[in-house]
Parts: sequence; C-alpha cells; structure tokens
Amino acid sequence: MKIGVDKGQQAGKHDKKHDWLRGNGHILSELPIPVGDYIEITEQVQSVIDRRGEKLKKMDFMGAIKVSVDTKQNLQEVVGNIQGKSHSRFRDECILAQQNGIKLYILVEHGGNIKSLEDVNDWINPRQFLYERAIRKEYGIPKGADYKAEIADLKAHGAKIKRGPTTGEELYKAMATMSEKYSIEWVFCDKKDTGKVIVELLKRGCYG
Repeated sequence: MKIGVDKGQQAGKHDKKHDWLRGNGHILSELPIPVGDYIEITEQVQSVIDRRGEKLKKMDFMGAIKVSVDTKQNLQEVVGNIQGKSHSRFRDECILAQQNGIKLYILVEHGGNIKSLEDVNDWINPRQFLYERAIRKEYGIPKGADYKAEIADLKAHGAKIKRGPTTGEELYKAMATMSEKYSIEWVFCDKKDTGKVIVELLKRGCYG
C-alpha cells in the first residue's frame, strides 16, 4: 500500500511505526494532509499529487480523501486535545473531516488495559497522585485517611478546593460526545501494533 504521511509530524517521533510500515512493504510519502496523519494514496489522491506538483496544498485533497488516521501517543495527549489549549485545533479538524465526508479514525497508542472507549472510564490520570498529595499537604489530610471522604467533609464546611486533573470518567464522556457530534471513531492499540492497525483502518475505511 502507498501511504501518505502528514509532513507536519515531528521528525523522529514516529520512526518506530514508519519502520514497521516500510519493513512490511508499504511505501511512505510525505504530504500536506488536511486532517489526520495517514491516508492511502489511491489513484484519485495520486492524480491530485500529479496535477498540482510543487503547488500541492492541504485543501487540494478535499474530495479525494475518503479515510484518514490520526495518531495520539496516549490518553494524556487526548486530554490536551479535548480539554487543553489544542482543543480548538482538534475540534476544527474533526469538523473539517465531517463536512468533507472523510472518515476520521483517532488511534490512541496508550496500550495496557485501554482497549476500547469504555475502558477509558477506568483510566487513572498519572497527574492525580501529585494533585492528591498537594491537597493532602495543603489541608493537613493524614496519609492514611480516606481522601474522598476528607474532601467531601472539607467542601461541606465551605472549603473551595481547586479542581483536579481530568479523570477517566470525565475524559470518557468528552470523547464519547465528540464521537457522537463529529462522527469520529476512537481506536486503541499498543505502540508495537500501531503500524499494523494504521493499515487495517485505511483498508477498513476504503473497502469495508
């Protein structure tokens, strides 16, 4: 398969998956992809490349791309995309795909026990430990005391405790909402399988 790789990707960050793709017979070409990181270079896409040449821009591919795969290194990156500073850019990319009939898969390379969107409910944000430790210290909560019970008691007595990091349940709800609203599909895999899953998704989107 001939695969287009977004030329905006950070150099060296995706070498492992790209080495797998090349090692399994796939040909990679850097392209200015409008949404996502990977597309199949179909005859229609190739015709756009040949016609535009050095003048090729992202928007030239609109109407030619049917499916795109966007990769995220872990759920922490997803948090940033949905609830952080990069939310607007990510949302606009999802809208652009939806409005132009592009099936957009968001492939999260988190691994471990996160194998489906529902599994995100049980994810424990690694920043939660540091947050709880800081709150315990600030309010003098003993190490062995029940954290949630102590916090509930403090709030009942008027304490205004700063909001903690995004929880798994909160992230799940936000991801599900975006999926429903913008027709994107969340997919999960281990990093060692990313290249293989990218190919599967491109085939699924084009032929499935």
